[in-house]
Amino acid sequence: EPSSRLWKLLSRIVSWSYGAYLLFFTEYPFFHDPPCWEKGMAVPRDIAVAYLLQGSFYGHSIYATVYMDTWRKDSVVMLVHHVVTLTLIVFSYAFRFHNVGILVLFLHDISDVQLEFTKLNVYFKHRGGIYHRLNDVISNLGFLTFSVSW
Repeated sequence: EPSSRLWKLLSRIVSWSYGAYLLFFTEYPFFHDPPCWEKGMAVPRDIAVAYLLQGSFYGHSIYATVYMDTWRKDSVVMLVHHVVTLTLIVFSYAFRFHNVGILVLFLHDISDVQLEFTKLNVYFKHRGGIYHRLNDVISNLGFLTFSVSW
């Protein structure tokens, strides 16, 4: 389980970093009234790549939840979350709401980074039969910051 958490943490960090790059280090008019709310406008390639990566991640998450992961009490909730997220990604791309979609994905990913980092520290609290206080404190702080950010 910690290895899958680490994989999810790294993938969410990469996704969030790419979203930060698109939002803050490109010339796209995300934060003012752009003249881009037109029917059938083109989606820039780097934004399309972000959508492809996000869509494939959530598509895989649906598959993994159903066929690969151990079924848990919250599996149905996670499945619904992944289906809704993938649906929002597809429709925001299809209807060319990619400007606001990139911002939503950026905000969504930062919560996922916090969640996966906190879960890793929960696993690391007890290693080799020894209690590690630092990981306990970090996991409690992570839960608090996740609750506030979410």
